[in-house]
Amino acid sequence: MTIAPEEKAEKPDTPRRRRWRRFRRTAGWTAGTLIGVPLIAFWVAYLVLDVRSPQDVLAGLDKTVVLQYSDGSELLKVLPADGDRLFVPYSRVPAKLRDAIIATEDPTFWDNQGFDPTGIGRAFLTGVGGGSGITQQYIKKSTGDAEASLGRKFAELVLATKITQEQSKEQIFESYVNIISFGRGTFGPAAAMNAYFGKKLDDSITWSEAAFLAGMIQSPSVHDPAASGDVHASRRWQYVRDKLVARGYVKGDEPMAYPGNEIQPPSETRAGRVTYDEFHIKQQVLAELEQDGFPLARLQQGTMTVETTLDRGMQDAAKKALLDRLKREPKEFRGALVAADPKTGAVRAYYGGDQGIRDYAGTPHATGSAFFPFTLAAALRQGYSPDQPIPSPDKIEFLGEKFQYPDVCGPKCTPRKAMASDAITPFVALAKKLGPDALSETARQAGIPEAVDGVPTLREKDGFLIGSGIAVGRYALRPLDVMGAYGTFAANGRRATPHLVAKVRDQSGEVVWEHPDTSGPAFGDDGDLSRRVAGGVTGTLATALPDGRPAALRTGEAEHGIGPDNQDAWAVGYTSQLVTAVWIGSDDDRLLKDAGGAKLTGDVVPADIWRGFMAAAHRGLPPRPPADGGQPVARR
Repeated sequence: MTIAPEEKAEKPDTPRRRRWRRFRRTAGWTAGTLIGVPLIAFWVAYLVLDVRSPQDVLAGLDKTVVLQYSDGSELLKVLPADGDRLFVPYSRVPAKLRDAIIATEDPTFWDNQGFDPTGIGRAFLTGVGGGSGITQQYIKKSTGDAEASLGRKFAELVLATKITQEQSKEQIFESYVNIISFGRGTFGPAAAMNAYFGKKLDDSITWSEAAFLAGMIQSPSVHDPAASGDVHASRRWQYVRDKLVARGYVKGDEPMAYPGNEIQPPSETRAGRVTYDEFHIKQQVLAELEQDGFPLARLQQGTMTVETTLDRGMQDAAKKALLDRLKREPKEFRGALVAADPKTGAVRAYYGGDQGIRDYAGTPHATGSAFFPFTLAAALRQGYSPDQPIPSPDKIEFLGEKFQYPDVCGPKCTPRKAMASDAITPFVALAKKLGPDALSETARQAGIPEAVDGVPTLREKDGFLIGSGIAVGRYALRPLDVMGAYGTFAANGRRATPHLVAKVRDQSGEVVWEHPDTSGPAFGDDGDLSRRVAGGVTGTLATALPDGRPAALRTGEAEHGIGPDNQDAWAVGYTSQLVTAVWIGSDDDRLLKDAGGAKLTGDVVPADIWRGFMAAAHRGLPPRPPADGGQPVARR
């Protein structure tokens, strides 16, 4: 008889085995959820979401953006230029322009699936833009949704994938190039070519012109030379040229030059849609809005209204005060006036001149002795008193440069007396004692920006060194920035960023954006120190308006090179309610003499304009003394 082998006994169901089974089930569900839910969401979004046709988008963009004064009355309208909306088929986009755009905006465009994972990853890790390629930019422009959210980015990736599968690359590029803004109110390459070069778009376009137009796409309100100048625009052009060379579209020895002489004035100005002074305001507002996340295309798509900080009465008073006074002076005189509420930085009047597209309020000029209040502020930060003795030599050397001026302050010179007598060498002596870094740091703490259009302020051409010129105000600064920095003294040591945009409203009138409060102690976190510094400066600038109300004023002038004559003159001052900067100069470096044959100084023409405007602007306002009050002095 054969005995069957004993069957193998089953393993007991231990707690350890039960935990392992639960872990495997949980891991499986988790993995399925992490993989399945995004896939399902992607599939649902793929079915539901759609991309508008470029024709529909173009029709939607044809809207006017209204800029208002602070009281809600109309300031100006931003209108599309004639021919702005012309659709250009892919076959009629010149190859040079197409290559320049792709090289700059999306070098992997022809091969990617609607987005560049490398670019997105780089933007995510570095926090720097550049993650959106051409297809994604088209999606963003066509939807009008520029919100920085994960939901918007997810929808953008879904639509980029969908449009890549449904349309050819040629069709995608055609859609994209016809809805993007090139600036100056233009959408599409044909309108851009006409606005900047006054030419028809065809294959005669040069590599230089193509590189310029491609460079406008990133930030038109900033890169337009009419707004930022040829120096800034040429740097952007060089960037595009380098991309063309690096990516093989252009040979390194290909003759190319920045086409500055070929660029036409803005089409709106030529057509008389706005005056020159309105054009300057428009450009400043649009550039500011672009930095705040509201490019022109978004404003037009949303039929948005922009409420500026400008006061209609003060704007008219600024223009009248400056033009009436300059009528009596040589025709080469140019001028600018900027005024703001020192507590908030809200610009109440902005006049950059009416002689052309050059905005004198937004153009840097040498400050000369109008810089001395910042030198005094640097001394006050380090414990100096406005009334303590300081040297007043007739000759002094600073950072290798010899300065020689008459000793008008005398043997018992103090910062207060030096400011009153318009002495120069006492402030050079202070600069030598304090060091150039202290002067630069204090001016920037007061409100002078570290850079304008990418160019460092208060520095030599290399962008790093501080030269002897800082002691006498040789470095050029914008009236807008000088006004803002003096505003810190007016606001008792609290710095607020100057701005022209108060609110943005959508089509229904709802506020979608409002300028935040940026004020805070200027000279470090110590509010008491900031108040003492501001009060000390204000006490040395004491004066009065024509109606007798207390104010503070500093006049100054900048010399022409190393000669004794002047090329820039300033009057900058304030009450506790308004700070105003006036600049007078010319279009080129020349020796300026007034109608009486005397050399240009800040205490004559600029001071007359300052007093005339401040008197008009303060009518009806209750008198309020500046931070310190101080005793009036004979000359400021």
